[in-house]
Amino acid sequence: MEFDLQWLLLGLPLAFGFGWLASRFDLRQWRRDAESSPRAYFKGLNLLLNEQQDKAIDAFIEAVQHDPGSSDLHFALGNLFRRRGEYERAVRVHQHLLARADLPAAERDRAQHALAQDYLKAGLFDRAESAYKALEGTAFATDARLALLTLHERSRDWKSAIEVARGLETVAAGSFSQRIAHYDCELALEADARGQSDDALAALEKARQAAPQAARPLVLAGQRCARLGQHDQALGWWLPLASVHPGALSVIATELAASALACGRGDEARAVLRELHARAPTSDLLAALLKLDGDAQSRRQLLLTHLQVQPGLGPALSLLREHGREPLDVQELQAVQVSVAQALKPLQRYRCAACGFEAQQYFWQCPGCHGWDTFPPRRLEDH
Repeated sequence: MEFDLQWLLLGLPLAFGFGWLASRFDLRQWRRDAESSPRAYFKGLNLLLNEQQDKAIDAFIEAVQHDPGSSDLHFALGNLFRRRGEYERAVRVHQHLLARADLPAAERDRAQHALAQDYLKAGLFDRAESAYKALEGTAFATDARLALLTLHERSRDWKSAIEVARGLETVAAGSFSQRIAHYDCELALEADARGQSDDALAALEKARQAAPQAARPLVLAGQRCARLGQHDQALGWWLPLASVHPGALSVIATELAASALACGRGDEARAVLRELHARAPTSDLLAALLKLDGDAQSRRQLLLTHLQVQPGLGPALSLLREHGREPLDVQELQAVQVSVAQALKPLQRYRCAACGFEAQQYFWQCPGCHGWDTFPPRRLEDH
């Protein structure tokens, strides 16, 4: 059978025409898909800005379907799921990204970081820890270490927390000496609870070395001595706090007073506490001074002086107890009245039942949440 060249000459233009039509059809289809994807993406952003998260999710899903190769769309969708509390769906989105062989290294690290955040928000701490550790050596390494530090704090894994904190210091992420001292103090408390006194002492020594100016190691060391009846040594740890951490000494002032009385150093402790109380009076310092002062008239004068400077219900009640059935003099009565009036101020308010906004006057519409009839017609002191 002979081949007719005439048919070949006729077929070539037809083949070229069909090819051209097919290419035009594909190009139009590609353009339609490319145009629909950005429209869906920007529609999702607009809905998100208007706090319509359900509709925004639908728009992002549509955008991903039109352009499944866009990692930015996947990140937007996964982050939105996480914000909504739909952690399982967020995990699936980010795992899908990690499974793609064509994903660039930078995008893969970003997806790994997002997956770790999903696990952390979902409370899956073991998986979150593994995901964050996989980010070592990436651009997210410092953020991952900070997140790991939070994880170890939540799980009370103080040794791992110390290791991570020291690693952060090596990459110039700031000083973590104070936090490391706290971690060592927690280890000391745990060792004491197990009856391992030597380990507790070693942990406190490490805490002091990590942060020589920190207050907590000195407080704990003194409390350990006081529990063991070594009150002189307890004062040796506590009294230096008066010059470097007076606030910390105020917190343990009553313990210091008890140890001072136990070892016969009440006058020394009273002098230190009086000086602190004169500079910055607190109820804790007042209670310690009252404990150290055996003279009733002196205690009354101390209470009156405190009330005149720092009105409060606690000192006012202490003054009433000091008097017993004896009447108050004019100054003492005035100090008690001022204290009671000041303590009542926060209670003489109305509080919105919807948002907790408080006000001295009654509002029919809450200025905080703009709700109507949300203020109960009773002041706080009437509850």
